[in-house]
Amino acid sequence: MAQQNQDAEVTTDVVEESPLTTLGDEYHNSIKLLQNRFRIDYKVDEITLVFFRVFGSAPVVLVRPDGSKIFSTQADGEDIFWYDANTYDMISIKNPTPGPWQAVGQILPGSRVMVLSDIRLHAEPLPPMIFSGEILKQTAYLTNGGEPINYSEFRDVVDLTIELGSTNNPNYNNFGAKSELVATFVDNGLGMDEAPLDGTFTGQFNLAIAAGEWQPIFRVSTPMFTREQIDEPLVLHPNPIEIDVQFDGGGEGYHKLLIDAKRDLVDISSLLIDGKIRFPNGDIQNFSLTELSDKTREHLVVNYEYGVFRVKLTAYGKTVNGRDFILDVPEYTFVAEEPVVEAPEPVVEGNEEQMTEADIALAEMMIADEPEPEESVDVIFWILVINGSIIVIALCVLGFVMWRKRSTTDSVSDGLMAKLRGLLPNKKTP
Repeated sequence: MAQQNQDAEVTTDVVEESPLTTLGDEYHNSIKLLQNRFRIDYKVDEITLVFFRVFGSAPVVLVRPDGSKIFSTQADGEDIFWYDANTYDMISIKNPTPGPWQAVGQILPGSRVMVLSDIRLHAEPLPPMIFSGEILKQTAYLTNGGEPINYSEFRDVVDLTIELGSTNNPNYNNFGAKSELVATFVDNGLGMDEAPLDGTFTGQFNLAIAAGEWQPIFRVSTPMFTREQIDEPLVLHPNPIEIDVQFDGGGEGYHKLLIDAKRDLVDISSLLIDGKIRFPNGDIQNFSLTELSDKTREHLVVNYEYGVFRVKLTAYGKTVNGRDFILDVPEYTFVAEEPVVEAPEPVVEGNEEQMTEADIALAEMMIADEPEPEESVDVIFWILVINGSIIVIALCVLGFVMWRKRSTTDSVSDGLMAKLRGLLPNKKTP
């Protein structure tokens, strides 16, 4: 079918599956605007259109084939749904008038009017063996009507997410848990996305959720509608990294940190560890264990503080089926207690042989007969009183004896003097 335009003659190809007729361009998810015009097929019951325009400009105005206009303010929420953002308009029309339509506004050069018919997110299924705490990268792309969408501005129109919904299986720990948003797909060149606006969306999963049976839900949302894709349930295994500590296991002044993994899930020979230790005083020590072997990984921790030690690890390795993984391991803590100093045992002098039961019994009796501290004080007091009394009495007796002795001596002396005077002749005075 051919259609004559004032400026040029173009050929119109009709695609039976499309609700729109192209105007000079083959239909691939969108229709290139020719003087902002497009054609709607007569078989269409409902159509959703997206117009991309200059940032901050006013919403477009639609012109029907009969010349009547549709403004965004006329959207009634029944026959016409209209969502306008800073850079685009999304319009849904029920029973649109067949024929050539026109969009008037500051539509971007090279912009396309997109007909949203069957939006799908195509992403690889999640791995069959995944772990709680695992960090995953997954890429996906969008299709509309089965064809890839390569129009970069379309990333502002849709939200691409993956949720995990609990299957409410009572045999697993996540029974009764709410749905968890685990990833948002972006195409901005940030994070794990390799290139911006290349049509490939990248999702980064951080599965910091409870282990159990979950059902993946892929969701594509627009302001007008939401599409979901539900995959088969999968089992999220608990974090397989196992941590333990041996106090003073590295010799005097060192604790030994032991890091292992569940061997039925993880290839232990591929395990690499990157971690840090926060000491009780707040100091932080970073360490890495990169030696590959089938043995438990060991790391010595200096024991110069008593208190809580906190260990945070990131583990890298392969599952037993060969898939690479990155794991955010939950924090592990242990407490180093201050040692208790015990009193030294009494040493028995003179006999270094082991005490017999009789010696032990005699010692216990002597200990039991020892007076209490208060009784010892009373005994000492009375001993001092008695000894003091004896000393006073002794001094009194000594003084009395000395006095008696002195009195007797004086009497003898007086008698002798009298006898001598009697023997001597009396001198008479003339």
